[in-house]
Amino acid sequence: MFDLSKNYFELFGLPVDFILDGEALAERYRELQRVVHPDRYANASDQEQRLSLQQATRINEAFETLKNPVSRAQYLLSLHGIDMQAEKETTRDTAFLMEQLELREALEKARNTDDPQAVLDELMDRISAMIRKQVAQMAIHFEDPNPVNLQAARESVRKMQFLNKLLSEAESLEAEFEDML
Repeated sequence: MFDLSKNYFELFGLPVDFILDGEALAERYRELQRVVHPDRYANASDQEQRLSLQQATRINEAFETLKNPVSRAQYLLSLHGIDMQAEKETTRDTAFLMEQLELREALEKARNTDDPQAVLDELMDRISAMIRKQVAQMAIHFEDPNPVNLQAARESVRKMQFLNKLLSEAESLEAEFEDML
């Protein structure tokens, strides 16, 4: 069984860093799940079954957190003593907020264009590029986790939350377009 007091990176045997090897993460996840999966403990004592379930849950939680750049950044920030209250925090970057407003308007207008799929594809490419840029910036901020860089990473997380929500809305619209075909 595993030490549940380890942080998620230690649990997976990975360095505590924003940049991680996704394949190594997935491989280690499968290895850990094989060891602690509750089905392996079906005939074990109640305590062993409970411990197996706790560990499987912790491994799942750790995997979900580490595989997503935003949740991984939030987790790294928490390891550095910065707890984000994601629902309550928002960026104060007015230029970014205006750009988000413009993108949302363009997304809404896409429905009424001659080629809505082409407009949507362009918007999704633009949003994806913005996400990649934020992820790259977060990686730089976490290279030297000093107070200034950690606050910059926190701001990048705030922006990523906007971008991910916008991308999700664009994907929903895309599914809507596909349903109309």
